[in-house]
Amino acid sequence: MGAVREELPAGRYGRSADQRADRKLKVIGAVLGAALVGVVVWFGVHHISAADVSGELIRSKIVSDDSAQAVLEVRKDRDTPAVCTVRALDKNQAEVGRKDVTLNEREDHLTTLVKIRTTGLGTATELVGCKSATSG
Repeated sequence: MGAVREELPAGRYGRSADQRADRKLKVIGAVLGAALVGVVVWFGVHHISAADVSGELIRSKIVSDDSAQAVLEVRKDRDTPAVCTVRALDKNQAEVGRKDVTLNEREDHLTTLVKIRTTGLGTATELVGCKSATSG
């Protein structure tokens, strides 16, 4: 009797379906891995190149029925101008005044007084945020 082969002769009929699927998975994995590396690099470059500006509302005072004052502490790069937005709120938390303050001082840490004109009696002030004036 003859011996019975369980496998096909190697190389005679091409690759098996499992080998083709493995190759496709490897290619897809390489493409997705390269895309992930690209996204991580892009976020890293964007984070490093963005000028960081941070601000904090130190204290505020309602001066009269139509004005308020706020003291801001701002940290920024020495050569980066910053813009901070401050608003005054009434007793219902509705905005009654808003002011954008541009800080061009060549300092990395500064404290500034902001005077806000209001359309009604304010009860509080709020720092909306600070950003680099060059970041648009």
